[in-house]
Amino acid sequence: MRWWRPPRRWLASPVDALPDLWPPYALTLTAGDLTLRVVREDDLPELVALVRSGVHDPATMPFDTPWTDADPEQLPLDYVRYQSSVKASFTSEAFTLELAVRVGGELVGVQGFSTRDYAVTRTGETGSWLARRFQGRGTGRRMRAALCAFLFDELGARRVTSSAFVDNPASLAVSRAVGYVPDGTQVKARRGEAALNQRLLLTPEALVRGEPVTATGAGPLLRMIGLAHHPPTSG
Repeated sequence: MRWWRPPRRWLASPVDALPDLWPPYALTLTAGDLTLRVVREDDLPELVALVRSGVHDPATMPFDTPWTDADPEQLPLDYVRYQSSVKASFTSEAFTLELAVRVGGELVGVQGFSTRDYAVTRTGETGSWLARRFQGRGTGRRMRAALCAFLFDELGARRVTSSAFVDNPASLAVSRAVGYVPDGTQVKARRGEAALNQRLLLTPEALVRGEPVTATGAGPLLRMIGLAHHPPTSG
C-alpha cells in the first residue's frame, strides 16, 4: 500500500512556512551588507528596544504623529498594534510595506512604503526611521535608495513621494541624495502647533542608485497586489 505524502512545502518548519500564509514575508532586498525584510512578529522585541534606545533628539519631533513620545510602558503596546494594523489593512487597493533594515545582520531601523490604488496610480510614499546611534553613517540614504530601486524596477512605480518638516535638514539631505526634488509645501500639525512640511518627489530617471539591489521573494507579493506583470516605468 502506498502512503500519501503531503507536499514538501507543507512539511516546512512554521517559520519557513510563514510566506505561504502571508506572501509579503517572502520579500527580502539585499544591497551589499544591507538587508530589508518585511517586519515579522519575531522582529518586534528588537524594534521596540531600538525605539527605546532613541530615534531623535527629545527636544525635536521629526514625525507629524509623535509616536516616539508615548509613555515607555505604552510604546510597546502602540507599536505592536500599529504593526498588526499594517497586516490587517493590507489589500491590493491599499497597503503598507514595513521593512526591518539590518546592516551586517544588526537591526538599525525601518523603511516603509504606503500607497492607495497602486495598480492605477503607480505612486506611493516612502517613510522611515533609523535609531539615533546609527545615524550619520549614510545608512538612511542606502536603505531609501534600495527600496526605491525595488519600487521602480520590480513594482513598476512611476512616482515616489516623501516629505519632511523644513526644520529636519538630515531627512531632507537624504532625500536630495537619493534624487527627490521639492514638490511644494503644506502646513501640518505637530505637537499641537502648525509646522511647515516639505513635499518631495522622485521619478525613475532621477533616482541616484547605490549598490546593486537583489530582490528575492517579490513574485508572491506582486501576485497578492495584482501586479504579476507590470508595464515599463517610463511614460
